[in-house]
Amino acid sequence: MQISARHSDRTTIFDVTGDIDLANSPEIRKALLREVREKRTPRVVMNLSNVRYIDSSGVASLVEGLKASRDLNLRFILFGLSPSAREVLQLSRLLKIFEVYDNEDQALSS
Repeated sequence: MQISARHSDRTTIFDVTGDIDLANSPEIRKALLREVREKRTPRVVMNLSNVRYIDSSGVASLVEGLKASRDLNLRFILFGLSPSAREVLQLSRLLKIFEVYDNEDQALSS
């Protein structure tokens, strides 16, 4: 798994490639929480278009990022969910909890 950050205006976009699973979800969690809690970036966007699979630990990291951003009145946005990633969030009834868009343009113009 790879994660890289891009900064645009008052937004940080994390581009994630590979599976988000038990082996690398701590890296996702650390990057998210640093951006939200320490830097207090007004809008954090996760580009998941190159993520094929998310397991429960990956979902937990995303939920932790969402909770931290809500606690600070910041926005946390997901876009580009693969069918399997979308299904995981749907089955766990979290798809309606997250702010989700199909592509980067939609996510940034929201």
